[in-house]
Amino acid sequence: MRAETPQLQVKLAETEDELRAAQRLRYHVFVEELGGGGEMVDHEARLEKDRFDPFFDHLILIDPARDAQSLDHVVGVYRLLRAEQAEAAGQYYSEDEYDISVLKASGRKLLELGRSCVHPDFRGGLALFKLWSGLADFVLAHEIDILFGVASFHGTDIEALAPVLSLLHHRHLAPESLRVRAQEAHFQRMDLIPEAQLDRAATMRMVPPLIKSYLRLGGYIGEGAFIDHAFNTVDVCLVVDMDLLSDKQKNLYAKDSAK
Repeated sequence: MRAETPQLQVKLAETEDELRAAQRLRYHVFVEELGGGGEMVDHEARLEKDRFDPFFDHLILIDPARDAQSLDHVVGVYRLLRAEQAEAAGQYYSEDEYDISVLKASGRKLLELGRSCVHPDFRGGLALFKLWSGLADFVLAHEIDILFGVASFHGTDIEALAPVLSLLHHRHLAPESLRVRAQEAHFQRMDLIPEAQLDRAATMRMVPPLIKSYLRLGGYIGEGAFIDHAFNTVDVCLVVDMDLLSDKQKNLYAKDSAK
């Protein structure tokens, strides 16, 4: 395992090979590990891709000690979409699942995040923090006001996920000014169990690390979940308003981003 090695490098993908390496990592995580799929997934080349890839910036984490020729050197990925890129694509990726009109009408600078993943060998170390460092630099450079994007729970068993979905709804629901909502045709309510019946400590252990990181940062959850059968996930929409972060949260963000 090389998770603690200091030579890990964060950058935006600039070449076709770097993009393909990002898609190879996504295939390993989302298809092979989590059982996902999609119309444009290339199983022969082992690439997870979709029609939005040409419009996104792809933040990648590289371990130069790994083999770039075999596309094995990218060990972390984040997809980033700014407003002008979404306009070129015809929509934000999240709009297939969520009504984000409240964010679009705000007049503030939006950044959609997605396809975040880290190679299994690099989880639990510095990799995610280094990706966050690159993301922080990007946010500052583009003067982003609001971060948002879908995040996933593995599997589509709503009954099994009822405690954690309910906890997120009761404790972390976005204020109305930021409250995106799952599209009505696919709306899955999240308030499935009364808050008083939840074991908060046990339920929080069900929350994936990435979602926990956004919640620690002061992020909110949109209303309703989306069941993504193609990806074998249940998705929630996370929203972070940079202006609403407390000084403590801003210091945490700076601390995490510096690692």
